[in-house]
Amino acid sequence: MVVSLVRQIAAYIWAGPNTLLGLAAGLVMLVFGAAARRIQGAIEFSGGAIGLLLSSPLQPFRFQAVTFGHVILGTSAAALAGAREHEQVHVRQYEQWGPFFLPAYLASSVWQLVIGGHVYHDNYFERQAVESGVRR
Repeated sequence: MVVSLVRQIAAYIWAGPNTLLGLAAGLVMLVFGAAARRIQGAIEFSGGAIGLLLSSPLQPFRFQAVTFGHVILGTSAAALAGAREHEQVHVRQYEQWGPFFLPAYLASSVWQLVIGGHVYHDNYFERQAVESGVRR
């Protein structure tokens, strides 16, 4: 039990720089009416004016949810509920890759662009989330 607790604390610290980015974005969302809650070891922020803006059909980079460390940002509570399992896979990836996750994710997307793949669907980290049985 003590070893498990130490591992979990280490995972939170290792993913910490990314979590701080997510918390900063989440706090901005809160200012604009979002809600926050803790689920499965992550803090989820959802809704508000920013969530509405990001889910707009006019938004070129629409998404339902995005993860930064132990923070998941969603356009709405319903969107988070639908994406939670997928985003939790990304939380585990952040725990493994720590501060190297974002550069590695970007590198995977750039590589896909270079070889003619899809920057999102063929991204190594997205494929890993899908292969874990979680569809998005």
